Amino acid sequence: MKPSAPPDPRTLVAGIGNVFLGDDGFGVETVRRLAERDLPGRTEVVDIGVRGVHLAYQLLDGYDTLVLVDATSRGEAPGTLYVIEHDVGAAPSPPAAAMDGHRMTPDTVLALLATLCAGTGTEPPRRVLVVGCEPASVEEGVGLSAPVSDAVPRAVRLIEELLRSGEPSAAQTPTAQTPTAQTPTAQTPTARAST
Repeated sequence: MKPSAPPDPRTLVAGIGNVFLGDDGFGVETVRRLAERDLPGRTEVVDIGVRGVHLAYQLLDGYDTLVLVDATSRGEAPGTLYVIEHDVGAAPSPPAAAMDGHRMTPDTVLALLATLCAGTGTEPPRRVLVVGCEPASVEEGVGLSAPVSDAVPRAVRLIEELLRSGEPSAAQTPTAQTPTAQTPTAQTPTARAST
């Protein structure tokens, strides 16, 4: 009897953010549009919104790659896209004692996941990427600002490229340790850092 080939790696693309805080809804809107696209097999797209604890528990189901889509303030112009590779090998910071399940940052979710994996003997995703967008405003209000709304289709294309090839193209994303030089059309700096 011939052993069966291992299944293709599983990828979870999770949109996070609060749609009632303006541009914080970037991740939710981006995954809503991404879910309408034809994506590689074994890719799941979910709107997590503000349910960070739910995301940590869902990741216990076993994923090779996690792509978090979120509003990410890094000081660039609103609408600037970032691809940040989380250092999976770094020791996670412990979750806060009084954790607010509706205000969990990606770091908090990953720290909770590390705790859950240690307690259950499961493995966290091998690779964690954050596709972020510089917000213009995260004040109370529904709807994205014009620059962030304009960035959503670019983010969808960027995520599709990441899912197909594992990396954004060099033409779209300069390689850098921190987001410095930007390409005027794509505005997608790449950073390798802990989120």
